[in-house]
Amino acid sequence: MPVPRRFDRRPPERDQTRINERIRVPEVRVIGEDGSQIGVMRTDEALRYAQERDLDLVEVAPDARPPVTRILDYSKYKYEQAQKQKAARKHQQQITIREIKFRPKIAQNDYDTKKGHVIRFLKRKDKVKITIMFRGREVTHPERGQMLLERLAEELKELATVEQRPNLDGRNMTMMLGPSKAVLSGQIDEQPTGDVPVVTPDDAGESAEAVAGEGADTSAEAVAADGADESADAPAGDGADESADASAGDGAATASGDVAANGAEGAANGAESPAAADEKPAAPRAADAAEPAA
Repeated sequence: MPVPRRFDRRPPERDQTRINERIRVPEVRVIGEDGSQIGVMRTDEALRYAQERDLDLVEVAPDARPPVTRILDYSKYKYEQAQKQKAARKHQQQITIREIKFRPKIAQNDYDTKKGHVIRFLKRKDKVKITIMFRGREVTHPERGQMLLERLAEELKELATVEQRPNLDGRNMTMMLGPSKAVLSGQIDEQPTGDVPVVTPDDAGESAEAVAGEGADTSAEAVAADGADESADAPAGDGADESADASAGDGAATASGDVAANGAEGAANGAESPAAADEKPAAPRAADAAEPAA
């Protein structure tokens, strides 16, 4: 594509093929519409020859000396070329590269989860780049990352082929996995995302009936259990109330009897104590009164 001049605001030409009047060389080699060699002709004569047949003069080899041109219907030629490119893209298989990152000290649950992602990508016929990230002093033990990658490749040997062996690049160790021949040939079909089993309407109906039956049984058992608990609680409650009332009555009677007895004893003691107090000083006074008389 020629470099546009300064301040040239014309849009760039999309089709660079020179046809008809755009061919500016003095002479060209002409090929007929049936592929026969016509020979070297002046450009204006070749253009007139093409116009007589209602066709276009198309330059097909501009670098040749002289340039090679062909007489054909250029619109039909462009359409056929577009159809060929479309068919080529249709049969061309596009490969997508996915990346999954691991740590050398990854837990088993995380390892299983990321392994499931790798399996899903491989079944979709995508390539997977496995990356082990080392942090800090972990890079001094690259054998741990290599063991992890080799373990993953061994577990996925039916689905994947190792296209690039584990390679340490700075603080990352990478390995490239590609889908195996069994996956590419369709022998191993792709499962639904997340490996969730497909539930058919019949299975859904059966499961709904099973759930309904279980719910009915559970509710019946719950009702029976509640009834039994209520029947058990009723006699127990009556007996408990009666025993509580009886014990409370006995306790109240006993307490009232004790209080009465203690009150009587206290009253007796109170009655005796003033008389004794009066009698005790009376004896010395009588003795004192008898002494002067003597």
